Amino acid sequence: MLFRQLFDKESSTYTYLVADSETREAALVDPVLEQVERDFKLVRELNLALKFCLETHIHADHITGTGKLRQLTGCLGILPVNAQANCADRFIRDSEIITLGQIEIKAYETLGHTDSHMAYLVNGDHAVPRLRDRILTGDALFIRGCGRTDFQSGDPGALYDSVTKKLFTLPDETLVYPAHDYRGYTVSTIGEEKKWNPRFAGRSRDNFIKLMNNLNLQTPKKMMEAVPANQSCGMVSAVVMN
Repeated sequence: MLFRQLFDKESSTYTYLVADSETREAALVDPVLEQVERDFKLVRELNLALKFCLETHIHADHITGTGKLRQLTGCLGILPVNAQANCADRFIRDSEIITLGQIEIKAYETLGHTDSHMAYLVNGDHAVPRLRDRILTGDALFIRGCGRTDFQSGDPGALYDSVTKKLFTLPDETLVYPAHDYRGYTVSTIGEEKKWNPRFAGRSRDNFIKLMNNLNLQTPKKMMEAVPANQSCGMVSAVVMN
């Protein structure tokens, strides 16, 4: 399996490239419009065939690159079921699996940050010893944090349940790769987050709800632009490719 973690500095967004080393079939998870040229170049350099662009949710802090990458490669744009989008080639449901050669990517419905959200479990290619599963957690679970719940029909109780009853039931050694990081972290594990994530460790559901309802965070700078753009898979203007 080929796996790459790519970063957009402006929005602190991670994009993930997953590919089967034999078939060269690939997927990008949460691509960013301003990084389409970078991602498209990497796909070509690695001799990959981009099959899917997967979104964890409708983002409010950046515009997705899915629409442009679909134009460039013919890939399918896949969004979580119930996402308010008019552009998806396909909507993915909880526990549904998509494949890239021998790689399986399983959808985990993880509501709460928004009312339509998926995490994606990427199998570790168990034919290769010591290659662990990876969970791409979107905005449901960050490294030592979690996504906010105060807009886009967010629900702190639902987020607490998604993390504690779904993500935290994965094996402790499962690698955690979030959609964002603001403190320089790149990867964690389920075991680490259960023990050290201050949003969840030692907190009851009621305490978590109270905490999330009193964060008083600023509205994302691009929210008014990004949400409607992402409902159209980011196709708001032409992007010139070199």
